[in-house]
Amino acid sequence: MTKILFVIPLVLITSAAAAQSQQDRQKGHDACSRDVSRYCRAQMQDGDQIVLACLKQNRAKISKGCQQMLASHGQ
Repeated sequence: MTKILFVIPLVLITSAAAAQSQQDRQKGHDACSRDVSRYCRAQMQDGDQIVLACLKQNRAKISKGCQQMLASHGQ
C-alpha cells in the first residue's frame, strides 16, 4: 500500500513535466514557424537540428519572438 502511495505522485510529477515540455515545444514552434517557412523552407524535412542551425544562421533576419525563444533555450 505504501508503495502505491509513493508511485502515484511520481507518475503525476512525470506526467506534468512531460506536458510542460510539450507546451514549451509548441510555444517555440509558434514563435518561429513563420521564420522557418520564410528562411528555412528547404531544410524543413531535414530534422530539428538542421532547422535550428538554419535559424541561427539567419538570426539577424528572424523575428524578435523567435530570437527570444532561441535565447531562452540557450541557442
